[in-house]
Amino acid sequence: MEQISNFITSLDWWSLFLWLCGLTLIGVGLVGTVVPALPGIPCIFFGIVLIAWAGKFEDIGWMSLTLAGVLTVVGMAIDWVAQAMGAKKAGATKYGMAGALVGTFLGLMMGIWGILFMPLVGAFAGELLAQGNLRTAGAVGFASWLGMMAGAAIKVAIAFTLIGVLIVGLVY
Repeated sequence: MEQISNFITSLDWWSLFLWLCGLTLIGVGLVGTVVPALPGIPCIFFGIVLIAWAGKFEDIGWMSLTLAGVLTVVGMAIDWVAQAMGAKKAGATKYGMAGALVGTFLGLMMGIWGILFMPLVGAFAGELLAQGNLRTAGAVGFASWLGMMAGAAIKVAIAFTLIGVLIVGLVY
């Protein structure tokens, strides 16, 4: 019984708390790389910062944190630009862009299939409302969806690269 008591009193509770919060943020961030409403990559970055703080920035130094920060900024920029660029390349109007946004939010309530395909439906509906042309509306919907998928794939790659930076910092 005394050994358990000694173990509990010797724990660094603050570091344990930071680790748990960091791992939770990383988990939320991984989900957020595919769920549009969650800021996935920033959550992973702040999780890494908390874990670095727990180790007093000794295992994960400033070089690793700087690399993680740069990757985070790149990931956020891709998130903002990818879908809009896809839609703009196809000649989207403000209605098509707004439709994609509305479709994204409606898709959140419909599970994975809604997340994957409702932005396409929303952009299509917005363009059809604006221009009344099925071909243009279809092209804009597909381009918007393709941009979103490309952005999501790149965000997932960046998320796992960030986790790799964390692991390398902890192991080496």
